[in-house]
Amino acid sequence: MFKIRKKFIPQTIAEVMNSKQDFIFYKCFIKITREMKTNLIFAILGCGSILFSALGANAQENAVVIEETAVTTTDVVECKTHYSSSWRDNWFIQIGAGASLPFVDYDNNMKDSKRHFTAVYNVGVGHWFSPYLGFRFSGYYGKIHYDYIHMNSAQMANLNFDIMWDMTSSVCGVNPDRVFSFIPFFGVGGTYTWDFKGTNPTIAAHHGDLKTREWTLPVSAGFQLRFRLCKYVDFFAELRASFYGDNFNNIVGGDPIECNLSAIGGLSFTIGGRQFKGYNPCDYLGYINQLNGQVNDLRGELATTAAALAAAEAQLPCPEVSETTIVESPLLSTVRFSINSAEITDREQVNVYNIAQWMKANPEAKVVVGGYADKDTGTAEYNMALSQRRAQAVIDMLTGEYGISSDRLSIKAYGSDSQPYPENDWNRIVIFAQ
Repeated sequence: MFKIRKKFIPQTIAEVMNSKQDFIFYKCFIKITREMKTNLIFAILGCGSILFSALGANAQENAVVIEETAVTTTDVVECKTHYSSSWRDNWFIQIGAGASLPFVDYDNNMKDSKRHFTAVYNVGVGHWFSPYLGFRFSGYYGKIHYDYIHMNSAQMANLNFDIMWDMTSSVCGVNPDRVFSFIPFFGVGGTYTWDFKGTNPTIAAHHGDLKTREWTLPVSAGFQLRFRLCKYVDFFAELRASFYGDNFNNIVGGDPIECNLSAIGGLSFTIGGRQFKGYNPCDYLGYINQLNGQVNDLRGELATTAAALAAAEAQLPCPEVSETTIVESPLLSTVRFSINSAEITDREQVNVYNIAQWMKANPEAKVVVGGYADKDTGTAEYNMALSQRRAQAVIDMLTGEYGISSDRLSIKAYGSDSQPYPENDWNRIVIFAQ
């Protein structure tokens, strides 16, 4: 406020007495400073009071303003069932036998174009990771016979990796009890051919000798017809065409691509169960809309409570109110059921768990378990029995899994005579009450 020269502020009383002019100036400065400090303090207090009042009024106004926004489900979902499978399920082993027919280099002086069928044996293992797609490793063993100047033969072993497509499930829908399925497949593999007999080979080895065995990498395609015999056993019949390079039969000449056609029949054994879990997001829309309705109701109650609170604060001061202990109850929880079912799903078991925990925390409380059924399905007599089974299923879980005494539970079956919700599907439900 004032910039005072240092020499005007005496350090001792002796200095003050020796400089009368400086002493008079010092007394004036102290007086002015004290008056300014007092006025400044009152000014700050006044401004603070005005500001605090304004903030308090603004805070009171904000306390009663609640933005009421209805919660709705606006996302568009595709009503399509999605399937998944555990790696432990849907494995299979197949065993079969059949015949193969080679289409290889051909040279016969007699112009006899007959083909030679030979036996072939098959074993494979695979896995369906969805109702539509799967894979397998499939091995084959047999001989090939063909004419090239003389009658020729060789032994053959083949291993393929195939991708399998269940066309019937893709086109006609998933049905775990379907009897017939049409399954195309394609794959790649490796073939080892040896023990050539007949015409001398024409392919040279590294050291000038002629080859006596061949490694080839075929590409194959085909289809399988599958017939259900029982839950774990199928009969299958399949046709496969494997395409090789020109060295498949250890003779090079003619067409650059050679083929071996095989027809196999046998049995397929399912391991680990034949099942897929399905999920359709549309199944949960009704439940989500119900929860949104409850949220909107709670918002309305909150707005009403805020308005009542503002009216009460306007009448302050008011007498003190004694504290009241409120015990939270999860009795608003419900247990929903599928149509014509009294089985508690995994998703709904959490609501039974909440009721059990609340009853353990309130050992004197007793609960009425009320069962309902929707009125658009079944007769009134059937729905009464169905609602009884639903309520009994909940009581059995509370007593059996959570140790709640049966004396604290009572059952009430309403059937379809009473419909607590406006939506028909929402009334497949159990409601708790005290």
